[in-house]
Amino acid sequence: MSDTGPFYFCLKHHTVEGKDGCKAADRLGPYDTREAASHALESAEERTKAWDEDPKWKDD
Repeated sequence: MSDTGPFYFCLKHHTVEGKDGCKAADRLGPYDTREAASHALESAEERTKAWDEDPKWKDD
């Protein structure tokens, strides 16, 4: 795999892929670095938590 981006995290295989990896519906990204793509699930979890706690997005 090339060391130049973009990189994606495949949700199906739990691996970092280049642009010619699995279909878009099965992956997160793009990311500029392989390192950032490898932490895609953690990044998504952190963003979701921040959005859930954001008072501008509370419906109650």
